[in-house]
Amino acid sequence: MKVEIYSREAIKELMKGDFPKNTAVISFCSPRKTRRAEEVRVYFGNVCDRVFNILIPDIDIEILGDYGYTYETYLAEADELAKFIYEVRAEGRDIICQCDFGQSRSAACAAAILQHFEGRGIDIFADYRYYPNQLVYHKVFDALEKYKGENHR
Repeated sequence: MKVEIYSREAIKELMKGDFPKNTAVISFCSPRKTRRAEEVRVYFGNVCDRVFNILIPDIDIEILGDYGYTYETYLAEADELAKFIYEVRAEGRDIICQCDFGQSRSAACAAAILQHFEGRGIDIFADYRYYPNQLVYHKVFDALEKYKGENHR
């Protein structure tokens, strides 16, 4: 399974051409009151039939409370995301992780997936282009480990 990281701008460019076949997308976007609704999420339309959208800010654990979150409520859909990842993997699909700048949330998600399945999440952390969000990484990795433990003994 190939796991790639894209920014909002890069994924929109990719969607103009030949979008990779047999690929699922995990799309992170920030809830911004200043954006119009159609600008918050990337709409994949007919380009990709397997998309998991996540609307969370790119923040660190120290300021969760400032945004009205606790550790438990931030990325509350982590268990659903783990199930989605396992499903698309079983379908033989590759995964694109996408966020606004393609550096933090998407990189963290990609690192968690690669660490869980291949033990090489460090590749993302070691790449100077990325700044993986530690909170997203741990939430996704923990959810994948939990899903594996509950469903694949």
